[in-house]
Amino acid sequence: MTPKLKEAIFERLQSNYGLQLPTETGLDTLACMEEAHAGRMKFGLCLGGNLFGSNPDATFARESLSNLEMLVTLSTTLNTGHAHALAKETIILPVLARDEEPQPTTQESMFNYVRLSDGGPSRHQGPKSEIEVISHLASKVLGDEGPIHWSNMEQTGRIREMISTVIPGYQAVKEIDKTKKEFQIEGRTFHTPKFPTPSGKAKLHPHTVKSSNPDNQLQLMTVRSEGQFNTVVYEDYDLYRGVDRRDVVLLNPEDVTRLGLKANQKVTIQSVAGALKNILVYEFPGIKAGNALMYYPEANILVPRTRDPRSKTPAFKGIPIEILA
Repeated sequence: MTPKLKEAIFERLQSNYGLQLPTETGLDTLACMEEAHAGRMKFGLCLGGNLFGSNPDATFARESLSNLEMLVTLSTTLNTGHAHALAKETIILPVLARDEEPQPTTQESMFNYVRLSDGGPSRHQGPKSEIEVISHLASKVLGDEGPIHWSNMEQTGRIREMISTVIPGYQAVKEIDKTKKEFQIEGRTFHTPKFPTPSGKAKLHPHTVKSSNPDNQLQLMTVRSEGQFNTVVYEDYDLYRGVDRRDVVLLNPEDVTRLGLKANQKVTIQSVAGALKNILVYEFPGIKAGNALMYYPEANILVPRTRDPRSKTPAFKGIPIEILA
């Protein structure tokens, strides 16, 4: 969720489609969770993903989603949120994965390339695409009398046409089903040291980094493994770090000795947000002394809702913890 549209997108939606958009700042994801926890939000519609599993402070996240009157999730895969964060009424709508889509869609690579995805045959009868579900709901609720004809939005080509008009750098997406040519989004890759600032130079901002922790504290970061996509874990083995399970805390050998611990010892990890029991100590020389590493989303119960004031990003990489033997 984004609390505010980028100015170019905001202006193009208004000028191209005759919309009068609200100007007040909206809620980011964590703010929505806090509103739900306080009882000021009644309904949630989740387009894929795992809102429970991707939030910090798993106890608070469970309470927030369980406090909703209704939660509807469009999902391609079952996840922990479907079992551990149920509203008073929860509806899980299975939808088609990208490789089952009946119409061509697009995907964006990690290198800013937009590519056509042709889809393929569905594995089961019944599920619809996300696009079909959303456009059908919007058509029923909003109708087709306004500037957006929602029933037409069931066609992915119409969506790409709108994207090309509204999103800077995406003009080529309009014809991608005909050209079949991938394209890179302009303004995201720099081949010369010139940046989109008035001076053309990058702006660097120094930050004060906490240099040390109390003797009984470590700084925890949570990470994903190689065999994982977002909150979905496909295998326990982590090829990146050579670790064979996920109920572990990775520590520098110096810290293992300093804290009087032993390899493969079961410990409790505790933070201001919560605690995890029966975690195995793994020695890992690749991590700097004073720090610890655990896996996301299993360690979310330890992550407080502290977030950066500007980006609103929770502190998944900087969590003070204690290890209790």
